[in-house]
Amino acid sequence: MNYRVERQAAYVLHTRPYRDTSALVDLLTLEHGRVSVVSRGLRRPGSKIRGILQPFVPLQVSWQGRNDLKTLTLAESAGYNGLLKGKPLICALYANELLHKLLAVFDPQPKLFVYYQYLINSLIDADIEIPLRIFERQLIAELGYCVDLTQIQASVIYCYQLEQKLLTPVTVIQEQHKSRYFHGHHLLAIANDDYVDEAVKRSAKRFMRLQIDSLLEGRVLNSRDLLLSKKQK
Repeated sequence: MNYRVERQAAYVLHTRPYRDTSALVDLLTLEHGRVSVVSRGLRRPGSKIRGILQPFVPLQVSWQGRNDLKTLTLAESAGYNGLLKGKPLICALYANELLHKLLAVFDPQPKLFVYYQYLINSLIDADIEIPLRIFERQLIAELGYCVDLTQIQASVIYCYQLEQKLLTPVTVIQEQHKSRYFHGHHLLAIANDDYVDEAVKRSAKRFMRLQIDSLLEGRVLNSRDLLLSKKQK
């Protein structure tokens, strides 16, 4: 039976060459999660959708097919988010890379789609640290690995246990595990997406990185290398 989906809200996550003139395109879609499609003739010089099928552009797409790899039948722009450049662009590429590496194919994530849309819109003219931390926390939660912060006490220091993905209270801080310690009041602020305090922002960045690195299981993020090279210039 031929499977067909019409006019689905989507964003491009990743594109790579396929055969002579086509491309494999990974999409984040509202109702179907991450979807891989073949865009026939996308790499031809005269392709009409090459300028549309770009990252960070809100799209309406249609596809059809009998197996996991579908064929793109329609791609239309559904708006314009503005030009991303510099650090906001790298942060957006980082979000795309996380979704491409961590999401299973055809696993619907409508809430995550909305948070991704919020992130891309916010990167244009906002403090990029805040929307990025909110997006990371929601990504971890939607993947089912969110650390329970409901029982955290503000006056206690906690250590994040990498293997168990748990926070445990500590009384003695060991220098070799310093990056895994967090103040309870910082964790409570993170739970409420309250990033007024700069120290909370720094803790949140460290906390999210520990969790995301655990989910990546050693896979490298090229966008992190881009950000590091930009800082060194």
